[in-house]
Amino acid sequence: MPTRILLISYPKIVFLYPALIVSLIAAIYLSFDRQALDASNTPAVVLSVLFLGVLATNMVVLALDFPRTSLLAVFFLFVAIVLGAILLFVTRPEYLPWVADILVRFRPLANATFYWAFFVILGTTTLAAIVAAHFDRWEARPNQLLHYKGLWGDLDRFPAPSLRVEKELNDVFEYFLLQSGRMILHIGTDRRAVVLENVLFIRKKEEALTRMLGKLHVAVRNTGGS
Repeated sequence: MPTRILLISYPKIVFLYPALIVSLIAAIYLSFDRQALDASNTPAVVLSVLFLGVLATNMVVLALDFPRTSLLAVFFLFVAIVLGAILLFVTRPEYLPWVADILVRFRPLANATFYWAFFVILGTTTLAAIVAAHFDRWEARPNQLLHYKGLWGDLDRFPAPSLRVEKELNDVFEYFLLQSGRMILHIGTDRRAVVLENVLFIRKKEEALTRMLGKLHVAVRNTGGS
């Protein structure tokens, strides 16, 4: 059993990591691509379409909640069909010429500098947000619950035996990306619950907390009866 469990509420920007990965791949590829960057450069166009598709999907994740798996499946199916159709007609215009005529003007292009800039800006912002989140963290230990606040690490202590934990998975998309969810901490007789949004790997955190609190409760009962 772990001796401590960190509980951190992360900002939603962490869910943009797919767009970050695609931008890095595109930046590396185009840095070594010797072809002219124009509409005839099919790999560059495909990378641009893929990047825009992933970025648009990430924006939907931030803007909407998908409380049911069926909604997520329908959304994925829709995105796959649209993105696949665009890529097909861009790379094989002879299949449906009239569709290709419509999409002929949709050949987005961006050079390696654009993707490197996007990667650096989003990566730096995400890293800063993750670091900032660690300045407001909760730490569960076998006998107490600690709350670290602020740059100087102001500390509040609460007794662990009175802790109750609830888990909510309100967005299956966010759970799919980083296994995240909402964790609610009920501390003692305090009516105010502590709500931690976007706790990563929430199932593992909950299982570890359950084992820790379960063993602690047994120890408390044995001590009280002696």
